Amino acid sequence: MSLVLIALLPFIGAILPALMIRAGRNACALTAGSVTLTSLILLLSYAPAVFGGEVIQARFEWLPGLGLNANFFLDGLGFFFALLILGIGLLIIVYARFYLSKQDPMGLFYVYLLLFQGAMVGITLSDNILLLLIFWELTSLSSFLLIGYWKHLPEGRQGARMALMVTGSGGMAMIAGMLILGNIAGSYDLTVILQSGEAIKASPLYLPALLLILGGAFTKSAQFPFHFWLPHAMAAPTPVSAYLHSATMVKAGVFLMARMWPALAGTPEWFYIVATAGLVTMIVGAWISIFKDDLKGLLAFSTVSQLGLMTMLLGFGTPMAALAAVFHILNHATFKAALFMTAGIVDHEVGTRDAKRLGGLVTLMPITATIAMIAAASSAGLPLFNGFLSKEMMLYEASHTYYLGQEWILPVLATVGAVFSVAYSARYAIHVFLGKERHDYPSHPHDPPFGMWAPAGLLVVLVVAIGLLPQAIAGPLVQVASNAVTNGTAPVVDIKIWHGVNAALIMSMIALALGLLLLWRYGTFVALRQRFPRPEAKDIFDRLVDRTAAAATFVTDGLQNGSLQRYLATMVATMILVGAAGFFGGSHGAGTRATLPISPLGLIGWLLLVAACLTLVFFHHRRLLTLILVGVIGLIVSLGFFYFAAPDLALTQISVEVVTVILLLLALNFLPKQTPVAEFAPRRWRDAVLAGLAGLGVAGLTLAITTRDFFAGSISEFHLANSYPGGGGTNVVNVILVDFRGFDTYGEIIVLGIAALAIFALLESSLHGKASKRLANWVPETARAFDSHPLLLVVASRALLPFALLVGIFIFLRGHNEPGGGFIAGLVVSIALIIQYMASGFQWAHARVRVDYHAVIGLGVLVAGLTGVAAWIAERPFLTSDFTYVSLPVVGTFEVATAMAFDVGVFLTVVGAVMLALANLSRIGRLAETGGGSHPIASQH
Repeated sequence: MSLVLIALLPFIGAILPALMIRAGRNACALTAGSVTLTSLILLLSYAPAVFGGEVIQARFEWLPGLGLNANFFLDGLGFFFALLILGIGLLIIVYARFYLSKQDPMGLFYVYLLLFQGAMVGITLSDNILLLLIFWELTSLSSFLLIGYWKHLPEGRQGARMALMVTGSGGMAMIAGMLILGNIAGSYDLTVILQSGEAIKASPLYLPALLLILGGAFTKSAQFPFHFWLPHAMAAPTPVSAYLHSATMVKAGVFLMARMWPALAGTPEWFYIVATAGLVTMIVGAWISIFKDDLKGLLAFSTVSQLGLMTMLLGFGTPMAALAAVFHILNHATFKAALFMTAGIVDHEVGTRDAKRLGGLVTLMPITATIAMIAAASSAGLPLFNGFLSKEMMLYEASHTYYLGQEWILPVLATVGAVFSVAYSARYAIHVFLGKERHDYPSHPHDPPFGMWAPAGLLVVLVVAIGLLPQAIAGPLVQVASNAVTNGTAPVVDIKIWHGVNAALIMSMIALALGLLLLWRYGTFVALRQRFPRPEAKDIFDRLVDRTAAAATFVTDGLQNGSLQRYLATMVATMILVGAAGFFGGSHGAGTRATLPISPLGLIGWLLLVAACLTLVFFHHRRLLTLILVGVIGLIVSLGFFYFAAPDLALTQISVEVVTVILLLLALNFLPKQTPVAEFAPRRWRDAVLAGLAGLGVAGLTLAITTRDFFAGSISEFHLANSYPGGGGTNVVNVILVDFRGFDTYGEIIVLGIAALAIFALLESSLHGKASKRLANWVPETARAFDSHPLLLVVASRALLPFALLVGIFIFLRGHNEPGGGFIAGLVVSIALIIQYMASGFQWAHARVRVDYHAVIGLGVLVAGLTGVAAWIAERPFLTSDFTYVSLPVVGTFEVATAMAFDVGVFLTVVGAVMLALANLSRIGRLAETGGGSHPIASQH
């Protein structure tokens, strides 16, 4: 259970900073930090087991038949990434406390940060790819909130939208790829998929799955050509940038490639796609970084380059290269977080991030300068710092890896990337902190408070410590994570500072010399760069989005002109074409069941139904007549249900027809009584042809189904056999609704409640503003009766009310064993109440029925939901019902079932939904009658 808590605690604790901000900024930060620290402690409690080679699992079945299970597991790789996410996350929380100004809503910031943190930890611990996909999309949503945290900045809002669009699109591709992968492996559990590498690579669907999954990984980790979104995410506050660029968001794609390495790596496709993307990204990102004047822009593109380096190493497909990638992930997280923090400190204390306006800060900000230059030295790959070690590993692996059959391509290009990394790192350190002290800073530079530089200081301590004692400090962690990546095939490596003079050292020395030379002749290279075209990925992206939106608008305007008739015609025509394709594209055999002779009573009912439908077609423009005919058709259908021995359906149909006709009559009162007749003859013929073809298609389908033995061994036999022993009821229909398919019914009453609330929201606008004035001046089209509430109807309705309510209760109580149930009872009670409103008027009835129908709907859904939760408490699936038999003196033996509580929820929701619709239609009528004045009925809602 504690394994699940590691991922869930940030989500649970996200509410705390929003509450604790009222106690002050320190309390808010302390609460957020406590949540992360608790998750970190829980994670570290598993360290002995993980380093001992164990894999900790927590499995929770939900829908195992569909592969939807909440499974978590912790191996070396998951431990490694979760440690980075939570450890650096804790430092970011401390840093943000001092970075954010008093005007920034700190509570909201920590809420977003913890949500993002939980999503990232969830990715690393998921053992089910469908669960992983949920956390994956949550990172996109929560990072959108973090990047756009400063809502007043247009670049922040645009950066958030761009990040969401690019990573979200990649996520959609990844979903498809993961589903294909699960289909190949026969399971959606990662532990199964990672052991099915040979079968996956041998499948003809391997390449499509690989491309789709890499689409998600490349977009998330900003690989070329999707690299452009990451630098624009720097519009976020620096704590966000430091977290995203070092340990979280952008590392998610790298993590995914490392996690899927046993299942997907080791093929030429993997090598050329992944290694090429990483190599290009490494060089392009580093080159652009050199010429960025904004410090966060420089660091952002350097992150793109470093991510390319990791991707390239994973793309090599060898265990040693995978180990080097893991080691560099650790090193990059330490020095890049420190670099971003120092950039934020400079911006915070000096008032600018423009490298052209900086320089000489080493004497004014000695602590910050020391931290920044150590982190920059590690980024450049200088000896005695951790970045040097993993860079040497990268160069060594590149030096003996063939590309396109050539052994020199990768070493040369890898060295070029290293040259550029030296140049941008040296520029950050030299142009900002060294040189002469300036006198035109926007603010007087000075070191920040301890709480602001301490997190970065701790990180550079790790940079130096790992650089000096790599095996002692980082060796075991890198080894256990690499074993998880390579499925136990990672070589046992003793990480050392000195490996003698080899190709990697020579390449590193060349990179250092050429990188410093490039910085020395920086002006020359800037001028050279200006001579060549420099396409801006952001501009290309913006134009692509604009043109896509314009094309979508053109298509939408052409298809959606506001005509419901056109939409219905299009849908019906599509269904006809799909049905025809299925019919004519398959084989057909004669039915095996003989048709039954038609009875005179059935023939009369059918003729009445046809006559009513034909009358409706020819007189549909007369709305009142149309409504009456619809009611007649419904009643004939109800008789058909009785005829075929389906009393539950018949009762439901009759009740629905009565309620529907009454409510539609109320609505029709405010609408024109005539529908305009379509004058365009081709349109009428089109509608007639479509209606005829659709009717013939449905008739043919009905005949085909009823003349064939589809039902042998069907689910209906299961329901008939298990209704009484499994659900305790002899009314199979009701048992299905409240037990076997209770989840469906629960969703339906929620939809019903939402529909009633939507009616309320739509009609509420008619009681205010210009709409209420138009309603007050409304004149009915037809004359009204002098006596709106006849005395005979009033007296009869009041006498019938108790009997109607008694009938409703009777139908409710008998529903589990006889025709009836909560839905029908709700409709019967609603009809009883509607009659009171119709007979005595809305104002009279409402004054006596003081019920908030909004609350009735909510109570119904709540009662039904709590019935399902009670099943959870009893350790049974959601909405599983139970029953027993009780014997009492005089009363005798009777059944008590939990399904009755669920039926109560259905009953309340139906009554609330129907009466809320009635109440709002009546309020409009009352407003029209009173001339639009304010009245107590309106004020009560």
